[in-house]
Amino acid sequence: MNTPTTPTSPAGPNQANSTTGTTTVITNIGTLVTNDPSLGDRSPLGLIQDAAVVIEGDRVVWTGEKSKAPATDNRFDAAGRTLLPGFVDSHSHLVFAGDRTAEFNARMSGRPYTAGGIRTTVAATRAASDADLEANLVRHLTEALRQGTTTMETKSGYGLTVADESRALRLAARHTDEVTYLGAHIVSPDLAADPAAYVALVTGEMLDACAPHARWIDVFCEKGAFDEDQARTILTAGRAKGLQPRIHANQLTYGPGVRLAVELDAASADHCTHLTDADVDALASGNTVATLLPGAEFSTRAEWPDARRLLDAGVTVALSTDCNPGSSYTSSVPFCIALAVRDMGMTPDEAVWSATAGGAAALRRTDVGRVTPGAQADLLLLDAPSHVHLAYRPGVPLTAEVWRRGKRVS
Repeated sequence: MNTPTTPTSPAGPNQANSTTGTTTVITNIGTLVTNDPSLGDRSPLGLIQDAAVVIEGDRVVWTGEKSKAPATDNRFDAAGRTLLPGFVDSHSHLVFAGDRTAEFNARMSGRPYTAGGIRTTVAATRAASDADLEANLVRHLTEALRQGTTTMETKSGYGLTVADESRALRLAARHTDEVTYLGAHIVSPDLAADPAAYVALVTGEMLDACAPHARWIDVFCEKGAFDEDQARTILTAGRAKGLQPRIHANQLTYGPGVRLAVELDAASADHCTHLTDADVDALASGNTVATLLPGAEFSTRAEWPDARRLLDAGVTVALSTDCNPGSSYTSSVPFCIALAVRDMGMTPDEAVWSATAGGAAALRRTDVGRVTPGAQADLLLLDAPSHVHLAYRPGVPLTAEVWRRGKRVS
């Protein structure tokens, strides 16, 4: 992970000390979302009107009112549009092959979602070549980038053998820094009759092969997947190998996943659909982010998570796509923002924050998800006068420009 530059004197409060490189000002920004409450209107979004941002290399070095912007080498006119941090999608499953259209079609005709559908993708993924898996991964990352996602976590979990899990992570690590080992997605079909043997494999030979390619370890703690003791064993083993824990928790039923996440100081508990008061209290008192994945509820017609309940309790909330071929086949963070506002009790401001700064918190990153001096220059220019349009105009392609690490990519 890159370390953000820390602004120090003699730079001003909105300016980082300069490094050698070409500078570019993005000026005439109608509304700038900084996610810094010390700036602009002092809200959590830190909104600055009639703003400018200066980029040097891959970093933001200045933000503020456009009339006060320093001289730069290059200039880009935002034409009064809205600039915000690139989306930080902290939960996806992009190393896969095959298609589950038939499953989705059946489910929309009344069949409930269960974890068993993962086995279909496991078979297809095992049969695919490295080249085909990587091409599919790149296609989805590119699709997400076009919609403003500049940081994307992705997982293994569709191989469930030592060779297939390690190759998934090796391929993913070529394209993103945020790679998660999810050998514990479900018990492998090869060891379905002996879950203990599979847990031993996940925490032994498979972990040894996968740890060099990953930053995180994850487990699906759910009925039909892994119970509390198994999940604790898996995450603890990963942490001993230098991987940081995160967890699929409380998606399908009430369960121990959220409290286990807080106990182990996991960066994120993901899904959080079925929560007791004790679960909410645990999240509010710990460092674990509640990552909500509304695409999954949309695609499975499941109960919506109650974001309002979490936010009112003081829980840090992230929004992510859960892009995967079975239960949430979308790479669109704007779509998830609209769902969160419409069906999960979030305000537009809260949803935008959760899809940017919240996602960064779920990855324990301080260099993305904000537009402040020292941050990575990951920026999204909307063809809209306000960030609220992300929810106000659902389904409309609002992305005008994207910068990733200081380079315009679309």
